[in-house]
Amino acid sequence: MTRFLIILAALVLSSVSAFAANPPAFDLYLAGKYDEAISAGVAMNNAPGFTIACRAVMAQAMMKDKPCPKCLKRAEKLARDAIAADPKLSDAHVLLAVSLGYEARIVGPVFAKLNDYPEEAKSELDLALKSNPNNAWALGASGGWNIEIVRTGGERLGYWLYGASVQDGLDEFARAFRVASDNVVVRYQYALSLGGYDRAKYRKEIADALAHCVKGKAYSAYDRYTQSQARELEAALDKNDTGAFNRIVKRDQGYP
Repeated sequence: MTRFLIILAALVLSSVSAFAANPPAFDLYLAGKYDEAISAGVAMNNAPGFTIACRAVMAQAMMKDKPCPKCLKRAEKLARDAIAADPKLSDAHVLLAVSLGYEARIVGPVFAKLNDYPEEAKSELDLALKSNPNNAWALGASGGWNIEIVRTGGERLGYWLYGASVQDGLDEFARAFRVASDNVVVRYQYALSLGGYDRAKYRKEIADALAHCVKGKAYSAYDRYTQSQARELEAALDKNDTGAFNRIVKRDQGYP
């Protein structure tokens, strides 16, 4: 049950408007100056600051060649610090779900399930959406959660154990697009979710999402990184190179 958690990670690196009131730390994040953003965010000593710092730590972890357990524990702590400072900050709950997802990748599905990683991640996403029903990347993350639960456990078992369904996932992604049509990271995660689930059935939707991502406006260094990944996946799809397509999907969903 780790894969559905892992795909959440890129989504938390996207939203620009959430921290518009804190330009120094968030501007550093947008520029890709992650070490400086972490320091500036922590120095703010409040929920938005901890969340910016956590976001920067996760960006660094996502772009590393190998998993970084120390980074993930740091991100988890920062997310929990943000929630402790402001339990209603939607972004912080998604970030906690993200950090748990990456840790689940490292510890493996059995340990993750025994320690309720999937359940806690879903609970955090529910809290995020309760605080802000129009949080685009929380909607996208929850959409990806539904699709990956079904992909991993099957339609019947996924619904029985978690109440998950592909249709719910598609609906939540659609809501995310209505809220933030220019969010390139949500578009790419939609393509990854459907590409991992059923590339043939959803080829048109995948191609459309990749086109939106590649042609969209990049607001941050991480957006530009995402677009480079999307171009690679788009090329594999255009060439009908199934092997390359599957490798890219697996890689960008967080697997070695």
